[in-house]
Order: sequence, then structure tokens, then C-alpha cells
Amino acid sequence: MPESLTFPADFLWGAATSAYQIEGAVREDGRTPSIWDTFSHTPGRTHDGDTGDVAVEHYHRYRDDVALMADLGLDAYRFSVSWSRVQPTGRGPAVQRGLDFYRRLVDELLAKGIKPALTLYHWDLPQELEDAGGWPARETAYRFAEYAGFVGEALGDRVESWITLNEPWCSAFLGYGSGVHAPGRTDPAHALQAAHHLNLAHGLGTQALRAALPTRARVAVSLNSSVVRAVSESPEDLDARRRIDNLANGVFHGPMLHGAYPADLLTDTARITDWSFVQDGDLATAHQPLDALGLNYYTPALVSAAQNDPANARNDGHGASEHSPWPGSDDVAFHQTPGDRTEMGWTIDPTGLHDLIMRYTREAPGLPLYVTENGAAYDDKPDAEGRVHDPERIAYLHGHLAAVRRAITDGADVRGYYLWSLMDNFEWSYGYSKRFGAVYVDYETQARVPKSSAHWYAAVAAAGELPREGAAG
Repeated sequence: MPESLTFPADFLWGAATSAYQIEGAVREDGRTPSIWDTFSHTPGRTHDGDTGDVAVEHYHRYRDDVALMADLGLDAYRFSVSWSRVQPTGRGPAVQRGLDFYRRLVDELLAKGIKPALTLYHWDLPQELEDAGGWPARETAYRFAEYAGFVGEALGDRVESWITLNEPWCSAFLGYGSGVHAPGRTDPAHALQAAHHLNLAHGLGTQALRAALPTRARVAVSLNSSVVRAVSESPEDLDARRRIDNLANGVFHGPMLHGAYPADLLTDTARITDWSFVQDGDLATAHQPLDALGLNYYTPALVSAAQNDPANARNDGHGASEHSPWPGSDDVAFHQTPGDRTEMGWTIDPTGLHDLIMRYTREAPGLPLYVTENGAAYDDKPDAEGRVHDPERIAYLHGHLAAVRRAITDGADVRGYYLWSLMDNFEWSYGYSKRFGAVYVDYETQARVPKSSAHWYAAVAAAGELPREGAAG
């Protein structure tokens, strides 16, 4: 535990969601299908064939949801914009009906004193862009920049915090490598191409935002950088850690923060691709000055050199697939880290969040950091009185917020924390089987019930201080 459990007075207390997971209304006001509409409607892709068609009806219930945020005393709300709602098919002019929804949402937030934090891309590529090649196609990066400009021009007068991409690793390697996320493709060379074009899209999108936004606006990116640990200090296991660290982290923070890919990443993947899709000037474009960096964290990874156990190569916590999301690393084994687990099977380890924050304090000195996602899934159920008690989530949040405070004590410039998620929602390929929310949603009635963790988090935010360990439950 850190010596002080009091957070800085200006520390931002928020919660996060994403468009496809909560909005529903997938065919209203000109919206066209995204890759997640197509993927979720493909038999066998999601749990029980669940889709985001209705989700939690946030598109129609946003005023009540914002009122709920205000009741919980949130300082900020991180949401994403549906590209297909704003620019159907990913080309052509913006649709004002789509933009108007986000104008209304932002106005409602501001009226309640809640700061909006807008994410441009949270995995829902317009299906027509996927049909034209998706993220492995260079053109998609330019289409993203055009879309970023439209949203920046429409909302730049009222939104100050902007995030270009959420977890581009998942978009590239789960979408095009293992295929457990939309669009469900399984080509390691395409996964690496997608990663590069996401880096390029981030840079081009940042440039488009800078051109459209007032100078007070802040532009960031949210990375799900992995804390990769080796099973032992043997040279073979340390080399396995290095290779996975490059694929999890260096492939994005290299270009974005330093303007270059790690040289050994290119060597490790040379038998898969010659990286000829990287054109002159791309890395300089990806390396745009940022105002902040978002870090998403849930659990660490534990690796070793493979020991003739092919099953371990898929035991990485990212969903079952015959195809690996780690190009060129089939001889690396993943292991379950010891300790208690969430319903996702992910080990609970707050030390990983502290380590991640301190790493990026070193990687990007002087760049403010935000924890833009952190949370846990549990099998939450209402009791006989309709209340939802989730002491496990409270303990999870307590441990991870203590790790954030410890990092601040150690010199990290962490400005805020966004709990994932505000409410239960469509959890991608897991459908509605996993509940991450601080607010329980009855999917039959769409009733919202704040869980014990929501009330606990509200009290912590109001006090700006964690209770001592033992008071967490």
C-alpha cells in the first residue's frame, strides 16, 4: 500500500464505454453495418449468437444514463463514436443525423458538469471499408483521417479530450491474426499490415484533429500495452518475453512515441513479411506530438520458450482460436499466472498496472498519463431485493487504484482513471455472458441498477481518497 491513499485534487474520476457495445439502434438515422454487425450475425462467432443490435439502448436512453453518471458523481465519461453512424460506408460526406446524436450526448454531459472524452475508433470499422481491404489496406488510414476531421469539426467546440484509437493491438491481431474479433480474418502478414496502417491512421487522424480543433483540445491514444513477464531468467525465456513485448507493445509505441519500429521486431517477423508496406514518411506521420497517453490494463502476461506443448501457445487470455495473434511466435508458450481470477479467467494482479505506468513514465517522459480502461467481469446477480452486491469488483478496484496512487508517489504523472465499464453491455465475442459494469443492466427490461461497486467508486471519487485496505468491501 502507498503511504498516502489521497489522490491529487484535480485527479479525474471517470467511466468508459464504447459505441457498438451500448448504443443499439444499428439501423437508425442512416447508420450502416460495421464489421461487428457482420461478425456478430455470422453463426458461431459470438456467445449464443448475441449481437449489438439492441445492446443496452443507449442511443435512446442516453439522457437517463447521463443522469445516472451525475448521480454517481463522475467527473468524466469516455465514449466512442460509431464511424458507420457518422460516415456511412466510411466514405463521402458526414451524416448530420449521426453527428446530432453525439452533439446531444455531449450537451447533456456538459449540462451535468461531466467532461466528455471522445474516442474516434473502438473497433467498429464500416463494413464497406473492410470489403475494400480493411486495415491491411493503406487507403483505410486515409479514410480514417477524413472521418476524424468530420467529427473534430462537429464537436471540437465542446469536447476537449480526444482519443484517436482504442487498443489498436486488438484491431490488428485479434481481428486479422487469430480471428476472434471482427472481421475474423487469420493471416499473420495481414495482421502486421493492419498494425502499420493503424499507426498511420493514428498519425493522419491526429493531424486532421489538430487542423479542426481549437488549441485548447488535447489529443491522445489508448493502448492496451501488455505487461509481459518471463517464467524464468533463462536466456530462452527472456528472449520469448522480448519477442512478445515487441508484438504487444513496441509495434505501436515504437512508431507513435519514437518514430521507429523496434529493429528486432522486423527481424523476428521477416519470414512473414518484408514490411515493404511501410512507405517513406509513414513513421514520421505516426510520430505526432501527443498531449496525453491512455493506458488500458486488466492482467499481465506470462511467457516462456515453448516446451513441446502447443496448447500453451494459445493460452494467452485472448479467446480460443486455432490461429495465433502473435505473428512469428508459435514457439513461445503462454502460461496462466498464479492468483485469483475474474470471470474472464484473467489473473488479478495490480502490480502489473503499477509496472505499466512506470514503464510509460520512462518511455514518454513528460507526457501525462491516464488509465483509460481498468475493471473486471464477475457473475453479478440481483438479490431478492433487487440489489447487486459485487465485493469482488470493489476489491479489484481498490487494489488497482492503490497501484495508481503508488505510481503517483513514485513520480508518475497520472491525471485520471476511467473505470471499465460504466454498465454491463455487449462484451464482443462473449456476447452478454460477461458483466464488466459498475451498473447492472437487466437485458430484458433495460433497467439499470448501480451495483455496490458503483456506490463505492462514487464515494472514493467524492472523497478523492481510498479507504484503507480491509475497508474495501
